[in-house]
Amino acid sequence: MPDYYPFHPTPRRPAVLPPAGTIDSQFHVLGDPDTYPTRPGAAYHMPSATWERAKHVHDQLGIDRGIIVQTTTYGADHQVVLDALDALGPNYKGCANALVFAEKDDAYLRKLNDAGINGARFSFREALGAVLSDDDFKAATDKLRDMGWYMKVQPEQTGIAQHVGKFADVDIPILIDHMGRADASKGVNDENIVALKKQLDRGNVWVMLSLGEKVSAAGAPYDDVVPLAQALIDHAPERCVWASDWPHPVSKKQPPNDADLLELFYRYAPDEAMRKRILVDNPAKLFGFDPVAS
Repeated sequence: MPDYYPFHPTPRRPAVLPPAGTIDSQFHVLGDPDTYPTRPGAAYHMPSATWERAKHVHDQLGIDRGIIVQTTTYGADHQVVLDALDALGPNYKGCANALVFAEKDDAYLRKLNDAGINGARFSFREALGAVLSDDDFKAATDKLRDMGWYMKVQPEQTGIAQHVGKFADVDIPILIDHMGRADASKGVNDENIVALKKQLDRGNVWVMLSLGEKVSAAGAPYDDVVPLAQALIDHAPERCVWASDWPHPVSKKQPPNDADLLELFYRYAPDEAMRKRILVDNPAKLFGFDPVAS
């Protein structure tokens, strides 16, 4: 298993706190491998990234709610997420790994649903070894529809454009991660931004404004990512959400302080009303949280 850089150990308080009810639309939790065995062939592990550390990050950032997304590290075994949801309470929900549809039964899916998991993440990143076959993908999509769950799409390193055909006919809510993994060096005309806009036009597709530090080709302070995010916000402001992606898995460079990433989002959305829309209102609608009074 390759070595990668861990999360920043001392998240600071951001200069401006996010609005009440802010939702971190994706973070991960891991734990002691004796308690949570890793999947054979897992690309990474980070046992220090516990739910307690995640909650500390959220407390520092002023974040009230969040979505725990099952990592590929554990595949279809969701015990680490179930334990975290039980500890963190009703302000947190979960997103399964799509391998669960191929490897577990309906009783297990009901267990996940009852615990607050209401979506599943599909990977097209062959390097992570968690990609469903075409038949399993179709069966999983049908199951999502039956259960009222949303589909989450993790783009390949080269971007979302080459994979949009995979879910072009899927009619349930779809959340595309990481700004489609656009090539920031190509600007707003990158094929992945163009493809992502076309998907957003379908009306059931959402985009997660995350991973700016890795999407950036220029590096900190990530100026080249700002126009990409703003183009997506301008195109579909009602279907943009934000996420920290803590603990920043498979980071080949030291991840920034998490407050830096929240403040990077503030540059995407300088307007206070738009910030609330993306941080609070939009994800509450997508993930099924109670709305926050204005």
